[in-house]
Amino acid sequence: MDLPFADEPRTGVLSVGQLVGLIREVLAVSLRDQWVAGEISNLRVPPSGHIYFTLKDERAQISAVMFRGANSALRFRPEDGMEVIVHGTAQVYELRGTLQMVVDSMEPRGVGALQLAIEQLKRRLAAEGLFDAERKRPLPFFPRCVGVVTALGGAAVHDMIVTMRNRLPGVRILVRPVRVQGMEAPAEIVAGLADLEEQGDSDVIVVGRGGGSIEDLNAFNDERVVRAIAAARIPIVSAVGHEVDWTIADLVADCRAATPTAAAAIVVPDAGELADQLAFLSSSLSGATQRLVARRRETVRALARHIRDPRQVLRSLQMRIDELSERSIRAANVSVIRQRDRLGRSAGQLQALSPLAVLDRGYSITRRSADGTVIRDARTLRPDESLRLTFATGEATVRVAAGDGKRTRKKEKPTA
Repeated sequence: MDLPFADEPRTGVLSVGQLVGLIREVLAVSLRDQWVAGEISNLRVPPSGHIYFTLKDERAQISAVMFRGANSALRFRPEDGMEVIVHGTAQVYELRGTLQMVVDSMEPRGVGALQLAIEQLKRRLAAEGLFDAERKRPLPFFPRCVGVVTALGGAAVHDMIVTMRNRLPGVRILVRPVRVQGMEAPAEIVAGLADLEEQGDSDVIVVGRGGGSIEDLNAFNDERVVRAIAAARIPIVSAVGHEVDWTIADLVADCRAATPTAAAAIVVPDAGELADQLAFLSSSLSGATQRLVARRRETVRALARHIRDPRQVLRSLQMRIDELSERSIRAANVSVIRQRDRLGRSAGQLQALSPLAVLDRGYSITRRSADGTVIRDARTLRPDESLRLTFATGEATVRVAAGDGKRTRKKEKPTA
């Protein structure tokens, strides 16, 4: 079947590219510089640095892109589910013929971009543990040198110097002047901290400024400054703004002071108060020492009442020794006398039993000359046997003579 108008020339026919281009031009004119509110979803950030997301509400959605040059000025990080207000132009992506919005600025809906950025940074740093109390270092009690990182011409540095000089006149103060407000302030504060650490004279560093708006204090909410404080080797005191002002630097520092003047009072002790305290402690120590000595002296007196004079004890011991010595001598003499009497009786008994005493009564002892055997029986004698006779005085040798069966003795030779 032939199609109608198949061979007829048509006028006003557009190509796809022409149609998309026409739509793009219309949109560029009619939808330029639009503010649109919606919720972010499907957020992705490829290596190119561009931000691609979908902007939606309860009725519709549109693709959106924020190129790297525009999003580099963002003070916060866009996230899925975040309510935002964006500014840009609705365009058609020609290669796909899809509608998208090219965003050149963005701010959170219902809260300021700066405040949101601060809250986001707080959450990230808290998750890293940079606010934990365990990592806070104690401040030196008596610093010899205090480093100060702040603006040179402000009232804050003047108040700190005056306060420290009044409290501790001999303290050394090193001031590293930096800008504390503006785009260049974070880098200068980081450099100031690094310079004081590298110099190495400071025992503690105070970093801060006077009060101001949240924008004025924003340098102390900068991630570079906060991480430099966290990484410092020297204890850091943060003194930013007035008492009601809080920055992230206050949270990560080792100590937070409500004001710069309060920081000066924290880092150095009051010499007058120390002198008063020292006098009080000295008086307390002296009194305690005196009371202790008095108690010890009373204890010694009490003990002395129960202790005898060692000289008396020594004299008593000497007398006891003399007494025992005399008793020992008397006992020894008695013992000697008794032993002498016993010995005399034993000697008398021995004398009575001695064969020599028998000899004195006219008896003699007969022995064989050959072997000295005592002769007790005459029948044991042999004729012509030589005998030795022992008398009370002297000896004689005899020989046995035979005859009549009776044994007689023949005198041979007396000996003296």
